[in-house]
Amino acid sequence: MKRTSHLILTPGAFCVMLIGPCLANAEETLVPVDQHELNALVENGQGAEAFARAFEAGDVLSEFSFTADQGVGANVGESRRFTRIPRADLNGPGEWATHFPSREGGANALSCLSCHNAPYANGGGGVAANVVLDPGHSGDPKQYLERNTTSLFALSVPQRLAEEMSIELELQRDDAQARACSNGSAVSSLSAKDVFFGTLVVTRTRVDPCVLDVDTTGIAGVDGDLVVKPFGWKGNHATLRAFTRGAAHNELGLQATELVGMQDGDFDGVINELSVGDVTALTVYMAALERPVSRLELAELGWATLSREETDAITAGKQQFAEIGCTSCHTPRMALNDPVFREPSGVKGFSEDLLPDGSVPAARGLTARTAISFDMRSDQPNNRVRLKDGRPYHMGALQTDPSGAAFAEWYSDLKRHDMGPGLADPSDPLGLGATMFLTRSLAGVGMSGPWLHDGRATTLNEAILAHGGEARAIRDTYATLPDQDRSDIVAFLENLIVFKANPTH
Repeated sequence: MKRTSHLILTPGAFCVMLIGPCLANAEETLVPVDQHELNALVENGQGAEAFARAFEAGDVLSEFSFTADQGVGANVGESRRFTRIPRADLNGPGEWATHFPSREGGANALSCLSCHNAPYANGGGGVAANVVLDPGHSGDPKQYLERNTTSLFALSVPQRLAEEMSIELELQRDDAQARACSNGSAVSSLSAKDVFFGTLVVTRTRVDPCVLDVDTTGIAGVDGDLVVKPFGWKGNHATLRAFTRGAAHNELGLQATELVGMQDGDFDGVINELSVGDVTALTVYMAALERPVSRLELAELGWATLSREETDAITAGKQQFAEIGCTSCHTPRMALNDPVFREPSGVKGFSEDLLPDGSVPAARGLTARTAISFDMRSDQPNNRVRLKDGRPYHMGALQTDPSGAAFAEWYSDLKRHDMGPGLADPSDPLGLGATMFLTRSLAGVGMSGPWLHDGRATTLNEAILAHGGEARAIRDTYATLPDQDRSDIVAFLENLIVFKANPTH
């Protein structure tokens, strides 16, 4: 049984990435990222160094083109290592359908950047990079799910917003339970960061000790545990870490040690394909990538030129976007009370009691006390620029208001919504509803086409017109607008872009 390790290069060895991936040489000496070494730096007061090393290691891992000896791919069956379609029909010993954890799709790529490369490294992907999934192992192509590749920029934002929203919702639930114990019953309207998540009804069924019946049927857009899950098209992953190790398993066939222990769950003859430190590095890297910006912001900073007509169209489109109701789900801005991202998280619902392999996180070096952290207002390595007057400006960090409080222009309420039968999945293996989808962030949407969960929309206008369900009335309003107003809304959306001042990370 082979045991793999991973590449750590000096900053000078990073390759320059412009539009497509520039992949590291698989012949380089490989060293796994050691979680305990990162922890030691934190314990010794060198948290900034721990963050820098994790980010650099994650950068390398994200662009590295893995080989079979390093564990990429899986024993699909029929002597195959990769597959673009699910193969539930291959259910012999060690074949696709017998892998653990149960496969959803793949393996289908050698590196993260094989798919996440448009318009830059760490971006989204075209329809050719779509993944096809069969989580229920139906073996029926009519039931398969198709997912377009999304970008990886600034993924600390949705997790920190979700953590704070979940804390708010938990406090409201606790308050309702306390009131029900005192008064016999309580009804609580649940909201976080001005997003309404329905109603919770609590009824006392016994006085001493107080026993409660909690009715969650009125909750909307979030699970009954009130943990806002910001990752996945269905909003089914709470943490970037969980999403990362799942993608590594399904898309790359790289099984993290914390996922399967020292077992060979995909029967490719290799174990320990991603160390605990590797997963930490990848998570920190994606969390700390630069935030998307807007063409208006770039123009104001002197980094882009817009004509008066372009500026007027974007400004008018932003106003129309709000007036017809798009911002009721695509929330333009949310404040962050604590703009520090921590990996692992110490927030209930975002910290794990047990890792997927059954181990205790602390035994693998994952504790809140030694978390790798960074301030989202200042610490991101990328897009540090100088303005025309020579002043430094950190375009990659979160913006702040005059008081120094951070805010994120993420354009999502991080809530699931019914998008109607036109966008429904052909099956519902997760049990969340075939028509239910998480509100996609519009940050960077102007450069992330094709659009929608399966990439069916080739233009932003098509994407808007495909909305149904809860968004149907707003879609209908958009459809009846004068051509110029619709054009202005599209201009506003096209203005929301990803920008790389130095495309080396």
